[in-house]
Amino acid sequence: MKTDQADQLLLLAAIDEQGTLAGAGDVLGLTPPAVSQRLARAEMFWGARLVDRGPRGAALSEAGAALAVHGSRIRREVEDAMASFPAYRQGLVARLRVGAFQAAALHLLPPAMTALRHQRADVDLSVTDIQSSDAVHLVARGDLDLAVFASWDLPPAAPEGLTLTRILKDPMVLAFADDHRLAGSTRALPLSSLAQESWVVIRGGSAARAQFDRITREAGFEPRIRFETESYDVAQALVATGYGVALVSSMARATSPGLAHRPVRHRAAHRTIHTVRQTDDATDLTLTFERLLRAAAADLHQ
Repeated sequence: MKTDQADQLLLLAAIDEQGTLAGAGDVLGLTPPAVSQRLARAEMFWGARLVDRGPRGAALSEAGAALAVHGSRIRREVEDAMASFPAYRQGLVARLRVGAFQAAALHLLPPAMTALRHQRADVDLSVTDIQSSDAVHLVARGDLDLAVFASWDLPPAAPEGLTLTRILKDPMVLAFADDHRLAGSTRALPLSSLAQESWVVIRGGSAARAQFDRITREAGFEPRIRFETESYDVAQALVATGYGVALVSSMARATSPGLAHRPVRHRAAHRTIHTVRQTDDATDLTLTFERLLRAAAADLHQ
C-alpha cells in the first residue's frame, strides 16, 4: 500500500473515533486545510463519498466506515510494533537538529513538528534559521542533522556522504497592489506584459535575484527597479503601497490586505525545496522527520 493511502485510512479511523474533522486533525497533527485536502484525495482515489458532514460534526459514510476499519488496524499494528521494540523506541528518543530557511520554517516545519510531537513527545528538537546557501555545508560539517533549503536553478551537487531530496516545486507568482490594473484576474501573465512596471526585487548577489534577472532578460526587457530588499515579506509590504510589483514564491505569498497575486507564465519561474541529510549516518529520528516534511510538502502542494 502506498504511504498516501495508508495516511488516508488513518484519517478515516481518526474521524470515526473523534467524530469531527477538527478532532481528527488534532490527533494526527494536521491543520484543517490539510485534513480537507487529504479527505478530498481519499474520496478521489477510492471513488466514493467517505464522510457525511452535519451540524453536529462529521460521520463516516458506509464506504468510509469500511475503510476506517483498516485504518484502525494499521494504527494498532504500528502501536504494537513500537511497544514490541523498546530498543528501537529508545533509538528515536534522541536529539534532532534541524535548519530551515524562513519560508520553510513558517510553512513546512510546523505541521511536521506537530506530527512528530504526537508520535514522539520526548524528542529533543532544535530548529535554526539558516540561509539556503549554507544548508549543505552545515549538514556536511555535522552542525545539523537535517536542513531544508531552496534552489532557484539546479540544486548544488551533494558532497559524498550526503543525500539531497526534492520535496516541493514552489512556483513564483506576481504580487500587485489590489487596485493595480492587472490585479483583478487569476489568469497567468507573461513577464513581457510587465515590462513598463516598476519592480520591488530581492537584493543582488542572491540566487533568487540571479533568476529574476535571467528570466526578465529572456522576456525581452530590463526591469525598472524601484526597491531592493532581502525579504519576500518586505517586498510584498512595499508592493501593497502601490509603488511597484514583485515576483515572489507561492509559499511566501502574503495574505495581507492590499495585495493581489497572479501566476506568471514562464517555464523557469519557480524554486525547488530540498532536504539534505547524512546518507549512511542518518538516525531513525532524522529519517522520520524527513518523511513528515515530505508529507507536509505534499499537503501544501495540493
